[in-house]
Amino acid sequence: MAFSDADYSNKTTHREQDHHQLASRFPDPLDCLTAHLMLECSEVLAGVKPANLISLVNRTRPCGRNLHQLWHTHHNEIAARLTDLSFTVLQTRERALLLFCYNRDNLEHHLAHQGIRVLLEKAGYDTSLTSNALLAELCRRFENSAAFPHEIGLFIGYPAKDVAAFMGLVNLPFSCQGPWKIYGNPVQSLCLAEQYRCCRQRMSDALASVNHKMLDLQTPGHPFFTSAY
Repeated sequence: MAFSDADYSNKTTHREQDHHQLASRFPDPLDCLTAHLMLECSEVLAGVKPANLISLVNRTRPCGRNLHQLWHTHHNEIAARLTDLSFTVLQTRERALLLFCYNRDNLEHHLAHQGIRVLLEKAGYDTSLTSNALLAELCRRFENSAAFPHEIGLFIGYPAKDVAAFMGLVNLPFSCQGPWKIYGNPVQSLCLAEQYRCCRQRMSDALASVNHKMLDLQTPGHPFFTSAY
């Protein structure tokens, strides 16, 4: 992926801080997990990103909750609540569970792009397969290898040039560190990163109202979909 394991650890730390704030707003465990996933999937729910990765760490937090355990208890209820999202467990370890969260239609459209298919082929994928089969192959790679499959950046919508350069498939100079490592001309990548940041901020602002209607994305006039930055 177009960031290192250390980068992913840092992002996880910041997201855990966000969870502490959500936990105080939503005392019900199911509501708390729902809000956490909505925040983590804000770019996907907005339609600007096909998928996201979420790490649910297996430990009790200061609020007394364990998101890893809450997922195992409530994943069916989460699927019924967040109908615009699909969830696939990529990796289950004692210390954490790694979720791939995606919009099925948007992911299918994204993986149909010829440029993405070319890079996946270079990464060893059979690109004659459907998007569901490509996702299944990604899952197998997580199951069968201790290494992190860096091509996952292509699945979650990072710019293809950045993922390809990080993987060594193309020769581009490193430009800067954003939410992922950016190569070549950084303008488009930084604009996309700002879109992602704005989506997360909009969702954070909506959830800060502590209005339980905010957990229903079908609520008319939901501020996440009606506000803009």
